[in-house]
Amino acid sequence: MNKSVYSLVLSDDVVEAVDRLAYRENMSRSAYINKLLAEAVSYTTPEKRMNDIFGEIESLMNNDVFMVMQQPSDAMLSIRSSLKYKYKPVIRYSLELYRSFNKTIGQLKVSFRTQSERLKAELTDFLKLWAELENSYIVKFFPDGISYTIEDGRFTRTFGMPYGKENCSDEEIAKAISEYIKMFDEILKIYFENIAVKRTAVALATNRYGEYLRDGIVII
Repeated sequence: MNKSVYSLVLSDDVVEAVDRLAYRENMSRSAYINKLLAEAVSYTTPEKRMNDIFGEIESLMNNDVFMVMQQPSDAMLSIRSSLKYKYKPVIRYSLELYRSFNKTIGQLKVSFRTQSERLKAELTDFLKLWAELENSYIVKFFPDGISYTIEDGRFTRTFGMPYGKENCSDEEIAKAISEYIKMFDEILKIYFENIAVKRTAVALATNRYGEYLRDGIVII
């Protein structure tokens, strides 16, 4: 959404009231007035759309497994889970949504709070397996492919709706992202519960991934 500078004549008392409310919501005067005007004319701003999606994700994922935390940026959401491994490392899912939904919606970054080089190596093995599974089973739904980065036990994946599903509602997008994170988290934990026998860990993770697809998970 393009922005321009406009000259308005406003009452000083009105501006003071706007500034107080903007301060409470940690917004600038311009951003807050833009929000008020958008609501008045029933226009959905990118910020409103992102907040709506984040709110839906939070309602879908705030449970005993995940902890959802809003970030200072309107475009970011942080979700945490813990891995039953030595020292119970924290899994952090950092979700960023883009202001403009074109071919891509946003990206997910998965990181792990650990100093263990062995754990990082094992995580990297899992992340490579995950990429192989997606490139075997769902890449056909994305004409431009799926964008990944795997580095030092960290994972970044770009989200985009598959071909023919580009006009999904905010609720559908939130559900798809939530299901993706839940699926990733569960399969990661299955893998590490059986890490002592790598072949078994790979087989069980692969089987569970297939079950999710057969159950009709929303692809994103």
